[in-house]
Amino acid sequence: MEILQVFENTPWLYYAATLLLGLCVGSFLNVVIYRLPAMMERDWRIQCHEYLELGEAKIDDNLQQLSLVKPDSTCPHCGHKIRAWENIPVLSYLFLKGKCSSCGVAISLRYPLIELITGLFSVVVAIQFGVSLATLCALLLTWTLVALTLIDYDKQLLPDDLTLPLLWLGLLISFFNVFTDTPSSLIGAMLGYMSLWAVFHVFKLVTGKEGMGYGDFKLLAALGAWLGWELLPQIILVSSIVGAVTGIAMLITGLTKRQQPIPFGPYLAAAGWIALMWGDNINNLYLSYI
Repeated sequence: MEILQVFENTPWLYYAATLLLGLCVGSFLNVVIYRLPAMMERDWRIQCHEYLELGEAKIDDNLQQLSLVKPDSTCPHCGHKIRAWENIPVLSYLFLKGKCSSCGVAISLRYPLIELITGLFSVVVAIQFGVSLATLCALLLTWTLVALTLIDYDKQLLPDDLTLPLLWLGLLISFFNVFTDTPSSLIGAMLGYMSLWAVFHVFKLVTGKEGMGYGDFKLLAALGAWLGWELLPQIILVSSIVGAVTGIAMLITGLTKRQQPIPFGPYLAAAGWIALMWGDNINNLYLSYI
């Protein structure tokens, strides 16, 4: 295609377009991170009322109509409808000086940060894989990992609506040998799920407590499907070390309490993204020293 040739001949244009796309996707991810858990909780309430025969669940009209596209975004403080020019990634936040144009209440810095991080990660992916199918696939994985990281951080929840499609998509692209072949992808999905499943049950048998959620199993299975079983040891090792160090630091600094659960999904997502970008190089470096 002509546009692909233009991108290949003009790398700076390719990176700029990827940055712009990443910023826009980051803006949408803010919606997903906020709304998807609320939609899931709404559906759980409805299903619980139906199962227990408690009658129709009383759901607020705004929550009843909530989806990823409707209603339009509003200021959570005054209900002001966000206009198009107020929703330009990063730039609108700077133009509005971080405040709602209607009530003047501060807008969380988190929103432009997620947009900026998503944009920058997208550019790193484009630089790493160039103009290729691998870039498109890696962008989809990157964006999904960003959403899963923030949802798990907020709610300690890794939604099936994200992890399961990610798993099946990873198996699908293995037929095209984008990141790994199909046998490695299938084995990676199985080992990814079963490894954490086994740890979960051994930990529960020894301590009587649940050390992690089933969403973690599904996320690691998805990463195994995308990257192959060969990178699973690296992902588990990196996520475990970073998670342990972070948890200890948070305990020492008083940011968390000893009995307070710490989500593992963000560390799996970070380790998976590192493996996506530089996993083979890390493995080769490690094996060369051994």
